[in-house]
Amino acid sequence: MKLDIHNLTDRSLLCHWNSKSPQEHLILLPNQPTNINTPSRNSMMTLTAHQSMSQRGQKDEIWLSTTSFSLRPRSRALWAVMEVDESAPWMIYRCRVSRRRHKLLILSKRDSLSFLSGLSDFTPLSSLCLPGTHDTLALYGWPVAQCQSLGSSLSYQLQSGIRAIDIRLAIKEGRLMAYHGVVPQKVSFQQVLSEVYDFLTDPASCRETIVMSIKQEDFATTPPPDFSALVHKEIQMGPGGMEMWFLENRVPMLGEVRGKVIMFSRFGGDGAGWEGGLEGMGIHPARWPDSEKKGFVWSCKNTLVKTQDWYEIPSFLSIPEKVELATKVLVTPNDGSMVPTLAISFFSATSFPLALPTTVARGFGWPRTGFGVEGVNSRFGLWLIDALSGKLYGEKGTIIPCPKVKGWTFMDFFEDPEDCAVIPLLIECNFRGA
Repeated sequence: MKLDIHNLTDRSLLCHWNSKSPQEHLILLPNQPTNINTPSRNSMMTLTAHQSMSQRGQKDEIWLSTTSFSLRPRSRALWAVMEVDESAPWMIYRCRVSRRRHKLLILSKRDSLSFLSGLSDFTPLSSLCLPGTHDTLALYGWPVAQCQSLGSSLSYQLQSGIRAIDIRLAIKEGRLMAYHGVVPQKVSFQQVLSEVYDFLTDPASCRETIVMSIKQEDFATTPPPDFSALVHKEIQMGPGGMEMWFLENRVPMLGEVRGKVIMFSRFGGDGAGWEGGLEGMGIHPARWPDSEKKGFVWSCKNTLVKTQDWYEIPSFLSIPEKVELATKVLVTPNDGSMVPTLAISFFSATSFPLALPTTVARGFGWPRTGFGVEGVNSRFGLWLIDALSGKLYGEKGTIIPCPKVKGWTFMDFFEDPEDCAVIPLLIECNFRGA
């Protein structure tokens, strides 16, 4: 079996495997692909990290602790995360290129609690790849209204690496409560503010930032100015108050918003009561066409915002097209343009009864054998593996070398597949590409 290995760590790795044939060794250089023929599908591969250390003016080459894993896939999925020791400093993804060719992607483990802390303060938020969840609090209402797993609380999502959240609210008895359409989600806005405050004031995550999209769900019964006024009031009286928020209508630098929430206001009103009026309601799109298949573009000061939110797909047969359109906006075009661009892409979609949220996100059946449909999340993960491997295929089979993937990505059932396996791939995009 042929194996393409991509070492995306910052160290050389010594690779050897044990089989019936004599033991073989190979050095995997960082950021360089290596193509090998494996002794057998059942081989045990061992990786050892290489490090150069200086002592008394001399450099010594040492080999750090090792980890071993079986080359046999532990599932029949099109791609999977390999089982390695918890102490291993890397994650390993395997995907099936063809029957006789597989790919290994080796990534450094990054802390999902604080992956933004090591990035430059001068990084624009438009240049980041932020994992996000669509309808973040929609844990109830299966099969139509539920968009996240029941155990996926907001705190859990933030700890897992989610940095863009989608909060849908309605006014009930004078308070803002989480809703998805007409389905109550049993969480108050004050609870949301409390969990966000706890995360951003924790020493482990105080240098992170969170984009919060706020959308009104009861616009048919509550005037937008009333909703806007209550959002302002509850933020003001909540933990952290207004000081916890970045409320300017522009895309900031990361250093400006560490420990803060970036308001992304998708609700109406004339800005009354907000300092600066409409300019004090955070990033505030002037329009948001409903389920525009081709996507739409708008301006936020000097930043061009490319948005993809086609969600009314006809059936699960449109999943491939949905993924193609949602991923396309995440690739920075190499057209020489100096205008900063921000990509906002929703990977969620639904229609009744042939494209329920869980069907679209997770798929069903056994896609590898041809008896089933691969869901959006799995297809997105495979696309990210290809992008991090250094090559994507664009329109008409054109090759996009070393693509830079960036944007705010909103997913349903973000834990699927493979126990949050897509999130580390999105996090890694912040450290790769030109």
